[in-house]
Order: sequence, then structure tokens, then C-alpha cells
Amino acid sequence: MDLQLRYLNTDFLIIGGGTAGCWAARAFREHSNARVLIAEKANVKRSGCLAAGVNALNAYIAPGKTPQDYVDYARADAEGIVRGDLLLSMAEGLNRVVASLEALGLTILKDEQGRYVTRGWRNVKINGENIKPILAEAAKAKGHISILNRVNVFDYIVKDNRILGAYAIRVDRPVLYVISAKAVLCATGGAAGLYQPNHLGFSRHKLWYPPFNTGAGLAMGIRAGAEMTTLEMRFIALRCKDTIAPTGTLAQGVGARQINALGEVYEERYGLTTSERVHGTVMETQAGRGPCYLQTIGISKEQDEDLLKAYLNMAPGQTLRWLESRRMPSVQNVEIEGTEPYIVGGHTASGYWVDTNRETTLGGLFAAGDVAGGCPQKYVTGALVEGEIAARAAVKYMNDEIAAPDADAIEVVKRKLESHFIAQPTLTVDALEEAMQAAMDEYAGGIRAFYRYSDESLVIADEKIRELVQQSEQLSATDMQELVYILELSERLTLCRSVIAHLAARKETRWHSFAEHTDYPEKSAEWALYVNSRLENGEIRIITRPLVREGEVYEH
Repeated sequence: MDLQLRYLNTDFLIIGGGTAGCWAARAFREHSNARVLIAEKANVKRSGCLAAGVNALNAYIAPGKTPQDYVDYARADAEGIVRGDLLLSMAEGLNRVVASLEALGLTILKDEQGRYVTRGWRNVKINGENIKPILAEAAKAKGHISILNRVNVFDYIVKDNRILGAYAIRVDRPVLYVISAKAVLCATGGAAGLYQPNHLGFSRHKLWYPPFNTGAGLAMGIRAGAEMTTLEMRFIALRCKDTIAPTGTLAQGVGARQINALGEVYEERYGLTTSERVHGTVMETQAGRGPCYLQTIGISKEQDEDLLKAYLNMAPGQTLRWLESRRMPSVQNVEIEGTEPYIVGGHTASGYWVDTNRETTLGGLFAAGDVAGGCPQKYVTGALVEGEIAARAAVKYMNDEIAAPDADAIEVVKRKLESHFIAQPTLTVDALEEAMQAAMDEYAGGIRAFYRYSDESLVIADEKIRELVQQSEQLSATDMQELVYILELSERLTLCRSVIAHLAARKETRWHSFAEHTDYPEKSAEWALYVNSRLENGEIRIITRPLVREGEVYEH
């Protein structure tokens, strides 16, 4: 199969039409008349983490609280390894974007006095099944925004440490795009599928995080030599057993506490940070006091109804489970379990190392949402704010003409892609993906290793991933969709190597379960710093940086 070359020019290229991407396009056009192109692997109407909806906006500053309170909360939850400057600039915009969403048509629940209905002090309840179509329409409503759906961006075009654009392929037709741009925003989301999931075989894509989020943007940055940060702070979600539905709605919405099989409340025994809630569940199970639950027996019938509706907005499988079993949470506690680890900068601090404008260490490349590091607990509204910040900075950045791509480099990329159409079909993507997930699970702290790893096990993990990288280069494709699967596997393998290097570099256990190093089981003051990395000549070089302290601001 020969790929047809197509050349596109734009001023601002946005890779990923999810939460941050759509909002950034809208924000950019409010400050500039320049052209915007959104490249999306699926369709912007129903893509990204919000494709199925959500029942709350989890980052909001309630009356009586301040943005600094949110910074303090996120810093404590991450045991200090955050960028306070990024958190503050994000928190200051949270309520503004919530008001904008409501003006665009999002239903935010209100009480009899017309005030937002909050869950705790930092989120508001919504009817959010249609939140992604609202974001997509908001982007389309602005002029000079082009949307390229069903296009898979797989690599940056970089020269002299400056972004010039990106390469992409059609998902359904043999087309290779060479997209030139003055500035680029990476908003591709985080990474699922690196580790063996809770369910295997036919149900292996029944995950908490979208299975189509493969870490593409992170992998592209790694290969291009961008500096990455805190990839060792993995995210492990505490979820409802089997359905992998969120538990925060139960914990915050009805005050459900974590209990073991003996009925003992154990959550405070281990701590109440996000990682400690998972860790406590693992420890109780290992001690023979499992299974573990969220204690819902005794809640009211009204609360039962509220939970049914809430989960329909984001995880309908849980609602169906309650209805089919005819055992509502008021009469049966909800069993819980941890998921496999993910790399998600919207929940933890992992991702690109950025300055306060969300510019990466590659000139003209910005990052927002789950790929932007240093700013955990951003969720939906925080991703929107970061999209705004990056878009405004991109407007100021674009002064130069669009650089012409290198013809020889384009030919190399084209031939490499086409080589998969003539390769002999000896291995399959599924087989290598399963081998990758098994290696990460057993040797790099997956579910079946109780999220633990050692220096020795990480060496073995890296060896196995390197072997799979070599094997993946020989994979065969018969159509464009299969070529996409090969590229997605390559992205995951690239990210696996960096995650392993980060896990090995941090010689402590700062976050139980998220990074449980058995050779260094305690937290150490010496490691109150950022673990960063950069790929140089095929090897990952670890860079440690001092913390950005309270009141300080970091710029490249």
C-alpha cells in the first residue's frame, strides 16, 4: 500500500480534540484571527475522557474557599511533589470556566436559593452526559477553526529544538499528512493499556481510563527530546468492583466509608490521600480481611435514586448492575478494587515539564490537560483552564513564517510506515501488547504484584520492553486501522521505558501503591524534588530539579 502525501498549513495546530483541545481552540480564536486546526483520532463530538459524560465538575472553589486552598489540598495529596505556580494559575480560573460552561448550556444542579449544589468544597454536581458535544460545538462556533476527524497524529516535526508541525495518517484511508504550524498544542490525554488490566481476554479494554488514550502525545514528546516530569507518580484508581465505575460519587456524595469484610472502617488507618485509599484496600486484602467495600447500607431511598441517575451520566454499567441484581446500595455495600496503573497528569503530576505558559522545553510546543505535568487534581475544569493559558501563550508566540518541512525526512517517515504493509505477518499487535502488559504487571508494579517493584524487577522489566520494541518494528499491517494499532503499541512501549526509568530513579516510597519501591519502603526528605527525564541518543537521562517553593515561579 502506497501512502498519498498531503500537505497542510495552519497557524495553531491542536493535537487532540478532547477536553483541553476544544476549549483551547475557542480561547485562541478569542485572542487572534489566525487559523486553527484540530486533529482528532476519533470525532470531536464524542472523543476524549468526556466521551460518555461525567456527573460532576471535580475542580471548583466553593464559597468561603480560595484558589490557594486548592493548591494546598493538591500539594498535600501529592506529598509535596507538585508545581505550586502551575496549580495556582490553574485554580484561579476554575470558577470562570464553570460559569462559561453553564452559559454554553451545561446543566449545573442548583438548590432552592439558586446556588450550585456542591459535593464537599471543591466540586459541583452536573447533568453532564452531553458535556463533550457542548465543548465540540463551542469550538465549531468560532470562525477559522478547521477540524480534521479520524486522523491519527503520531510524530512531531522538530528542528533545532523547535516545533514545526506534525505527521499524521488517516485512520480509514492511505493518506500521510504533513502538517506545518507556527505553534502546536499537545492535548492528547494520558495513557491506559501499559499494564495488565483487571479484566483479561475479551474484556481487557474495560478500563477506568479510555483504552484509546495510548500516551501518544507523551511518547511523541519523549522521542523528540522534550523534558518529562514525575512519570513515576502513576495513578491507580479505586473503583467499584468489576464495573470499574468511579467511587468518588459514593464517598463524597453519600459519605460512604471504606470498610473491610469484618465491617471495620480502615481508611483512616492508612491515610486519606488518593494513593493511601488504594494502599489501604491492598493491605487489608493481603491481611486476609478482604474483600473491601464502600459502606452504603442504610443510605436513604432518595440517595439510591440519586446514585442511579449520577452513574447514568458517566458509568451506566454500575446503574445497570444495581437494577439487574435488584440490590440497591442501600441494602448492599459496594465492593471496591484498585485498577492497573495509568499515566494521567490530570490526577497526578506526570507529563511534560512546562513553564507557567504551559510551554514545553521544545520551542512552540505547548501542553494542556492530562499530558501537562506538575499540576495534579485538575480534572475537567483544570484542563479547560490550561487550554486557555496555552492558547493565549501560543497567540503571543507566533511571529515567524511557517517553516517548510524537510523533503528527505518526510520520505524516511513515509517509507517506515509503508514497510509495515510488506512485512511478513509473524507476530500480532495483540500478542505483543499482552506481553508488554504482562511484563509491566509482574516486574514494574502492576495489580498482581500488589503495585510493588524493586530495583532488580525494574531491570527485568526494561529488558523485556526493549525486546518488544525490536519485535514491534517487524509488525505487519493490511489496512490503515492495523497501522494505527502498530503506532499505538509503539507509543505505549516508548512510554513504558520512561516510566520504568522514573520508577527506578526515585529511591523512596513517597506514594504508597502509586510508587511502592520495596528496596526503599519509606519516604525520604532527600527525594523532595522533581524526577525529570530526557531521551538522548536512545537512552533515558534522569534529571533532578529542586522543588518550586511557595510563592516561586519557574520559567524555562
